[in-house]
Amino acid sequence: MTSQGDLLYTEEEEAVRSAVRSLLADHCDPAAVLARTESEQPHDRELWKALADGMGLAGLLVPEDRGGQGASHREAAVVLEELGRAVAPVPYLTSAVIATETLLACAGDAAAELLAALASGRTVGALAVPFATAPEAAHPRVRFDRGALHGEVRGVADAAAADVLLVPADGGLFAVDTGRDGVTVTPQTSLDRTRPLAVVTLDAAPARLLAEGAEADAAIRLGLRSGAGLLASEQLGLAEWCLTETVRYTKERHQFNRPVGSFQALKHRLARLWLDVVNTRAVARHAADALATGSDEPNLATALAQAHAAPVAVRAAEEAVQLHGGIGMTWEHPVHLYLKRAKADSIALGTAGRHRENLADLVDLPAPATP
Repeated sequence: MTSQGDLLYTEEEEAVRSAVRSLLADHCDPAAVLARTESEQPHDRELWKALADGMGLAGLLVPEDRGGQGASHREAAVVLEELGRAVAPVPYLTSAVIATETLLACAGDAAAELLAALASGRTVGALAVPFATAPEAAHPRVRFDRGALHGEVRGVADAAAADVLLVPADGGLFAVDTGRDGVTVTPQTSLDRTRPLAVVTLDAAPARLLAEGAEADAAIRLGLRSGAGLLASEQLGLAEWCLTETVRYTKERHQFNRPVGSFQALKHRLARLWLDVVNTRAVARHAADALATGSDEPNLATALAQAHAAPVAVRAAEEAVQLHGGIGMTWEHPVHLYLKRAKADSIALGTAGRHRENLADLVDLPAPATP
């Protein structure tokens, strides 16, 4: 089992946090994020270049001898906390975590070459499965015929920003370049415009094989598991921002000649939310550590983290909207961006209910008998 001290942030992790937070403060303020969500290009490619290429964060999960930074899920979790605090419109979770972890589990030169490209940050990847797919759930497969792929996958996160798609097919896992003939990426109407979804249509799209059979299935499950486990850190950062900004606002907003935060009813709501956020930090750190070291069962830690973190993030965002009063209902205030991200994240990579069911199965806890 992991000891309490192992879950504390190291000096190196705090240094990563400081650098990422400073960069986001300069290049990802709420007004800029809001303006980008209203544009035709919701992804911030310049910010991605600064994070991935400039700071080397795209390759944190990749060993140095394979072209990466040789860090771990713990450092990647810290990055995601800060990206969650800023609702940054960059494909870090989808490319630097899910796609990268999937490729790490694939043998062969084709996967190794693509992995190095993703680690450099100059290539963006996305796993072409619906973003709602839980790690242990079945996922759609397209048809492979005569060296090309045919089919459609809906709800693929960050596909519009991807240079290459990792596509599950009936013959294994394939890489498809989005700029090739036969590949169409059509944006969908997404609740969260900072992480937009798209429909991927493949019509005789040329593809190269990355893995076959059981190896391909295992690689996809590992990619989705790491995504779900580290998504909890993003949800933690989002919830912390909502709590911090709401406390600040209730201290400044006055009614009846006193701060509204001094009213006992609001104190209790914020105190409960603080406890929820603290507990979210514990499960998120546990999941990151389990993925990094295998000290605890990663499947169990991931299910536990998502079962708790997803509803807390939604509740934190809802409380932020309500306790900001009238200004929280306006388009100009950024809190609606956090609510949309929290709601979208709550069904990403499996719902909290799905993860609770998985958690019960993992610990052999039967569901209550139906009368």
